[in-house]
Amino acid sequence: MSNSIDQLAINTIRFLGVDAINKANSGHPGIVLGAAPMAHTLFTNFLTINSKQTKWISRDRFILSAGHGSMLLYALNHLSGYNVTIEDIKNFRQPGNTPGHPEYGHTEGVETTSGPLGQGISNAVGMAIAEKHLAAEFNETGFPIIDHYTYVLCGDGDLQEGVAQEAISLAGHLGLNKLIVLFDSNDIQLDGPTSWTVSENHKKRFESVGWAYQLVQDGNDIELIKKAINKAKKSNKPTLIEVKTEIGFGTPVAGSSKAHGSPIGEEFRHIAATNLDYTHKPFEVDEAVYDLYKKRVINRGKRAYNKWVKLSKDYQIQFPDKFQKLASYYHETYLVDYNELPRFEVGKDIPTRNASGDVLNALSKKFTNLIGGSADLTGSTKAKGADGHFSKENPLGRNINFGVREHAMGAIVNGITLHGGLKAFSGGFFVFADYMKPPIRLAALMGIPSIFVFSHDSLCVGEDGPTHQPVEQLTMLRAIPGLVTLRPADANETVQAWHYAISAKKPTVLVLTRQAVKNHSNFNPDFNKGAYVIAKEKGVLDGILLATGSEVSLAIEVQQELEKENIFTRVVSMPSMELFDQQSYDYKNLVLPNVKTLAIEMASELPWYKYTKHVYGVSEFGLSAPQDVVVEKYGFTKEKVLLKYKEI
Repeated sequence: MSNSIDQLAINTIRFLGVDAINKANSGHPGIVLGAAPMAHTLFTNFLTINSKQTKWISRDRFILSAGHGSMLLYALNHLSGYNVTIEDIKNFRQPGNTPGHPEYGHTEGVETTSGPLGQGISNAVGMAIAEKHLAAEFNETGFPIIDHYTYVLCGDGDLQEGVAQEAISLAGHLGLNKLIVLFDSNDIQLDGPTSWTVSENHKKRFESVGWAYQLVQDGNDIELIKKAINKAKKSNKPTLIEVKTEIGFGTPVAGSSKAHGSPIGEEFRHIAATNLDYTHKPFEVDEAVYDLYKKRVINRGKRAYNKWVKLSKDYQIQFPDKFQKLASYYHETYLVDYNELPRFEVGKDIPTRNASGDVLNALSKKFTNLIGGSADLTGSTKAKGADGHFSKENPLGRNINFGVREHAMGAIVNGITLHGGLKAFSGGFFVFADYMKPPIRLAALMGIPSIFVFSHDSLCVGEDGPTHQPVEQLTMLRAIPGLVTLRPADANETVQAWHYAISAKKPTVLVLTRQAVKNHSNFNPDFNKGAYVIAKEKGVLDGILLATGSEVSLAIEVQQELEKENIFTRVVSMPSMELFDQQSYDYKNLVLPNVKTLAIEMASELPWYKYTKHVYGVSEFGLSAPQDVVVEKYGFTKEKVLLKYKEI
């Protein structure tokens, strides 16, 4: 089972969790008590990390997908030498270093923001893809410069989420053999027994999609857990290790949903300590436990890191060009000159999705670590990676065939981005941003530069009808803090949108047309300010036509009609509300002075009212009909917009 020092360490982890949750009067003690043995075994025998070199590119990744069990991770990271102090643990779920769910970039040793179930395991698939691709590109015989495992600890809830099944299916298909998932299988979830909800056979489920499966019947038997992980590391498939545990182990509420999401209190803490023969006071850590983690985790990690540093120096001598290229992948600033990108003739009609595809091809040649693909929509979105299809036979391919798995696609792109070394993008129809909202939101929360490309951006989708015609999606994305949504007006604005996105330090969404739109712009330097005057007034300013995307072209047509009546307007293109809102008062007033303004967008009117009370938008779902019929029905013609402007 376990020797006395291992048992003391496991119980220390358990009670650091219990005591922090009791003090906070909030948290999830059940998983900490039940899963501590497997987590301790992983950290002290397998996980190769260096807590003083947190960005080491070849470290193992550990993802607590069951993020509600965050105190398990904080206790482990404290013992492993990360900057998580006992004071931090005492202040669990208070402002500080130990939030209620793990947050990337907030707490050392947290590889992703987890908590929304299914996201962590899906991020891990992206990390495993990144490792496999980079290893294939850079490793040489005797020089495994990229060589690490991605470990996940998940629970029943994770595996019930649809996003997890999407990601699990793709991981098996791609043969991501260095992905190992420890499944805390305790047959309990928040509402009660899992038998109320699921009856599937996990062995059959995972084996059917190309995974290896193992069962550990006793989650307290660390020797069995060791044996299972060792076997998983030798597999040519991703592995699920189902570990049978008891939620709330050692407490009077063990094995019940009462142990899941509430503090157990001081009385039950005393009973558990007695049952587990644990005599230490709250937040007290025996020096022998610190010594154990220093020896088995901290020092072992330092030795592995130092060995890797020596390996990398020898690699640099043997393969200087490859070393330089690898270094550039991790320090890439993604600067690109406009002369290196396509330029489109003013006056030409081009779908912005086509322009995007041309730009992406150019960027893929310049940045050979640009990787991504579409959700079975490559021909429509034009969002395709280079160098062939990524597969277990061809891990050097940069086009990922995500299949019809939009939700997992977003989470996997985030995982690739989090791994480092690669620049990741996805492609889909804009209406299915609904399926991807959770990973887009998490990318913004983490502040990571994932790129999400969407085409078919408006009612002009036409015959596919309201199920495929986005109306409210722009409003949804513009409401996400920290996200930049770019809806370019034409081909050259699309080039500028990609120019911004490729170098951005935060997540970016590109929203593109299926239909051809006239190219009016010519690389205005104010594009990155979010809005600029694309067509100036030719006389005394009467008002402003404010638009975005394909409606900019419509606004220019209206402007030209008004000019025939000596009514002079300016047209402002606003590719990004977020970027415009960040500008100075003087710039915003220069572009949008206090004159009558009509905002025009073939989508929900809601976000435009902060700029003007006059909005020409869409407040209902679309219609299945040819594009011209839909446009006419919803009034996006120059005649009807002109009348609307005159009514102001």
